[in-house]
Amino acid sequence: MKAVLMTAPGDPAVLQVQDVPEPQMQRETDLLIRLKAAGINPIDTKLRQRGTFYPEQMPAILGCDGAGVVEAVGAGVRGYHIGDEVYFCNGGLGAAVGNYAEYTVVDQRFVAHKPAALSFAEAAAAPLVLITAWEALFDRGRLAAGQRVLIHAGAGGVGHVAIQLAKLAGAEVCTTVSSQEKAEFVTRLGADRTLLYKQTDAVNAVLDWTNGEGVDLAFDTVGGSVLSQSFAAARIYGDVVTILGTDADTDWKTARNRNLRVSFELMLTPMLKGFAKAQEAQAKILQQCAQSIDRGQLKIHLYQTFPLEEAAQAHRLLEAGSMLGKIVLLIER
Repeated sequence: MKAVLMTAPGDPAVLQVQDVPEPQMQRETDLLIRLKAAGINPIDTKLRQRGTFYPEQMPAILGCDGAGVVEAVGAGVRGYHIGDEVYFCNGGLGAAVGNYAEYTVVDQRFVAHKPAALSFAEAAAAPLVLITAWEALFDRGRLAAGQRVLIHAGAGGVGHVAIQLAKLAGAEVCTTVSSQEKAEFVTRLGADRTLLYKQTDAVNAVLDWTNGEGVDLAFDTVGGSVLSQSFAAARIYGDVVTILGTDADTDWKTARNRNLRVSFELMLTPMLKGFAKAQEAQAKILQQCAQSIDRGQLKIHLYQTFPLEEAAQAHRLLEAGSMLGKIVLLIER
């Protein structure tokens, strides 16, 4: 099969299309999936730049997000059949085969049926951001109807689905964006208040929006100084969730003084730690989201697609920033 191999850490030029053997099913619960599309996420570019989590297993095939058609099923598979359309987040971290390829093998426990309303490209864009946003808002932040949430970078991959999930849960949403175009985009998604952070003091604007109290939950998808801003914008005894690490300048004093509950969200942890039950729970999130998508309540925004052979160019675009939504590789054979 054709696959994009990461031959060494480095710039996008290290991504090379090559012919490699098709992956083989190893377990009775495995599915062989003919991939139709693969999502591209910031974790892909980070692993390409610095090396994968398993540097001794090179070259690697990147790509955690995939969507495709079941080609073969193991003897113990239940609920999936040849010809079924599925989507999932699995592999691509340097050990298991990723999705920048024509085929992959995934345990049935870690996949979900593709939403009928989505194209394969849209479906491949969805899993990592849906799971990340869901876990951050509901599992970490315990967001509930009637609460107010601040979502940073609402026009991004995670941000644009987080806005929609929060609105579906009955929350009020304030979000930060960098341009008027993005402000109009997130307003269409349902955001109640939009802040152009280059022109506005986001913390003061949030406090004004909440009559000086702060939001019940601040969701940081940017990192750096934005995490400290999130502490200042959250109400006393509120929640802050971040998908990034902290740095030396993180304002932990404000977090402590406001008695905040601070949580970290890394949806890759189950894959990295081999925590199968958590991966199963993530597949159930995809199943629930598929229902909302097919009811027209949740949309995935594609920014641009590239053929598999142009994976390097897709990485360059993602690293350039300033996108609305997601980038996807289309896989034809």
